[in-house]
Amino acid sequence: MSNAPRNGPVRITDVELPQRAPARRTPDGSSGPRPDGQAVRRRAAPRATSDARSASDAGFDAFDAFDADVDRPPPPDDEVDGDPGDPESVARAICLRLLTQRARSRAELATALTKRGVPDDAAAAVLDRFTEVGLIDDAALAQQMAAASHRERGLAGRAVAQKLRQRGLSGETVEQAVAGIDGESERRRAFELATKRAAALRGLDPAVVQRRVAGLLARKGYGPEIVYDTVRQVLAEAEPEVEA
Repeated sequence: MSNAPRNGPVRITDVELPQRAPARRTPDGSSGPRPDGQAVRRRAAPRATSDARSASDAGFDAFDAFDADVDRPPPPDDEVDGDPGDPESVARAICLRLLTQRARSRAELATALTKRGVPDDAAAAVLDRFTEVGLIDDAALAQQMAAASHRERGLAGRAVAQKLRQRGLSGETVEQAVAGIDGESERRRAFELATKRAAALRGLDPAVVQRRVAGLLARKGYGPEIVYDTVRQVLAEAEPEVEA
């Protein structure tokens, strides 16, 4: 290559660059020289682990954990407060854990204590005490469940009663709770459900609408008379809209 000076800019291809020395391998296992003197590729950065999840993923997992705690089983013996050998201490810890998750009937708590092997006399003593201080209130629980099931879910009185019995509530408590769901209230709630359902089915054959609305009301626990009257009323009010 000529050493004579040139006019104009110097191109990188016209310059001889020195040979780059290979890197040495460090104790931590990073890049270093190979025996043949060739360059060694850098290691790719490690992928993010589960500890480096995004904030949204972490929030979702936290929500799942909270949601999964709703029906968590009673704590094991080494997590209860008090003397593990004292049946009443064990019973109190189990009941407090379950009541913290959601309201429960006395029968539900008694079943949980039996499954944990708590003696009947210790369980009865704790349940009686919890009832005295108001931590167990079957009547209030039944009233709240009945009102919510009828108002929010649109269940008829007999469907509400069935749900309450499934929670272990006594027949007298169930009867008192559903006493406020009278025939007028059932007809009004059935009409609201049927109207909403028929509006969603607008444009379908009237026979299809009639069958689906009637099926909805039957699943909600309404009797044949209310189902028949409600469906007929809703379809009669929808006919002018169809003709228009």
